[in-house]
Amino acid sequence: MSVFLSNLSSPPLLFFFLGVAAVLVRSDLEIPAQIAKSLSLYLLFAIGFKGGVAISESTIDATMLLTLLGAVTLSALIPVYTFVLLRRWFPLADAAAIAATYGSVSAVTFVTATGYLDMLGIQWSGYLVAAMALMESPAIIVGIVLYKYYGGQQRGAVQNVSWKALLREALFNGSVLLILGSMLIGWITGADGMQKVEPLVKDLFLGLLCLFLLDMGIVAARRFGDLPATKTTGSDGRSMRPLLLAAMLLPALNALVGLALAVLLGLSEGNALLLVVLAASASYIAVPAAMRLALPEANPGSYLTMSLAITFPLNLLVGIPAYHAAIRWLL
Repeated sequence: MSVFLSNLSSPPLLFFFLGVAAVLVRSDLEIPAQIAKSLSLYLLFAIGFKGGVAISESTIDATMLLTLLGAVTLSALIPVYTFVLLRRWFPLADAAAIAATYGSVSAVTFVTATGYLDMLGIQWSGYLVAAMALMESPAIIVGIVLYKYYGGQQRGAVQNVSWKALLREALFNGSVLLILGSMLIGWITGADGMQKVEPLVKDLFLGLLCLFLLDMGIVAARRFGDLPATKTTGSDGRSMRPLLLAAMLLPALNALVGLALAVLLGLSEGNALLLVVLAASASYIAVPAAMRLALPEANPGSYLTMSLAITFPLNLLVGIPAYHAAIRWLL
């Protein structure tokens, strides 16, 4: 119970709920778009740089390499079984887009989890930042391949997709490039580099995370309004119950898979939690951008609303402490 109380009383989570409350009471509170973008860039830079410095101070061993390999495998595996589970309830394009969404990761959820560990004084390794960056792209590729294999060719829907453009979007979109570049710079400069930028990277991190989550609370609450209009099968008006259930159950299922891998690899408490959080999170930045390019038939009201309005706040409120409690029980 203590891990739940620690998360509920954390400033970032409380600011997230402040954002939700602002929308519910119809306040005019809002973070300007350019400031919100700047906060996002800062968080990716800070977590990438800290991860690179941590990698420079650690030795490359079998655990690190196996964890990175396991993370990439998770990102490719999760879309496969997610797609199989959802094909019965969703149109083909939507099922593929949702599968890619839940196979990829949420950098904000990961950053929140690192802040949660830092507040509890639990150590974690910088190479988990590399794992997060590596998990962005495989799910996107697998989602498109599944759609192409199971029906896109017959309808000619994906014949004109530029795979070069898709790969470029998956591998070199701004968030992936920034976090990989920051991690590389942190690795090159090491402890000396950290000493020079420490006031920016460490001292300001929690406060700026609070502001960012305030904005995310506002965005997520506004997405709640999309749910009544969302249909799982297009125009036939079927119940949106499968959408709600999938958005709540997929993170739990993926977390179990990530937890099994963490136990198999013998990861420490902090590293295990971050790997589980990566498995349980869902993308709402990289994947939607790629899906707009490759699968315009897919309904953003399904995959974007699921990831941002349901799974994201669910992971912040219940998921992170629940995964931590499970890890402590197992370890």
